[in-house]
Amino acid sequence: MAAASNSDTKALWVEYKKTKDERSRNALLELYLPLVKYTAERLAVRFPASVDVDDMISAGIFGLMDAIEKFDLGRGVKFETYCVSRIRGSILDSVREQDWVPRLVRSRSSKLGKEWQALEERLGRPPTDYEMAQSLGVSLDEYDEMLREATVVGFQSLSEEMPEDDQKAMRRVDVVEDARGESPLDEIHKKEIKEFVTRGLATKERLVLILYYFEELTMKEIGAILDLSESRVCQLHSRIVVRLRAKMEKVRSDLMG
Repeated sequence: MAAASNSDTKALWVEYKKTKDERSRNALLELYLPLVKYTAERLAVRFPASVDVDDMISAGIFGLMDAIEKFDLGRGVKFETYCVSRIRGSILDSVREQDWVPRLVRSRSSKLGKEWQALEERLGRPPTDYEMAQSLGVSLDEYDEMLREATVVGFQSLSEEMPEDDQKAMRRVDVVEDARGESPLDEIHKKEIKEFVTRGLATKERLVLILYYFEELTMKEIGAILDLSESRVCQLHSRIVVRLRAKMEKVRSDLMG
């Protein structure tokens, strides 16, 4: 993308929006294609090796095409910010449609969360990996594998429609922050969410969660910051996800009860 100047890029956008010329659209696709590859590779670390990166990139290209078609030059939002949301949504939708998570894995994930919650209530503290493995009747290596499997279950579609009062519907990716300013209410909500999900976690666990989900660093980048191996960061992340899932299930049960 560095090859094109800002003025050239702006002129290309103006030309495409005015003429809908296929050549202009293809030029824009080529210009922003590296964003698809970058986004797909960052998402790929969350999935098992059976999910093909090239397939993710192909799905992401459809998201990019949709973003180019629907992008409004007058909104004051950077296209890069807008299109990454669309690309991510398209990739996650594609992976979810493949339903690559086996039923057995989903069952184990649910069992893991319930076991964690039961042990935490009985012990009055978060259980250790050894205690979890012992309670489940598996080895530590088998428990680690169960943790890795559990982290890839339950992605939410970014293209899910959100009903509104006027009977119209919008997708989650359509709720794009205006680059001209940040909403104080959004900042408060983000802070509350961060405090809720990190409450009770050890220092390194909190950092892994914040750096991965809020700063969007890769496992390798987080490992370099915390002086941990990439595999250790993945292990910490897996344990956090299971713990959070158990916490959310308890909150849901309390609310419904």
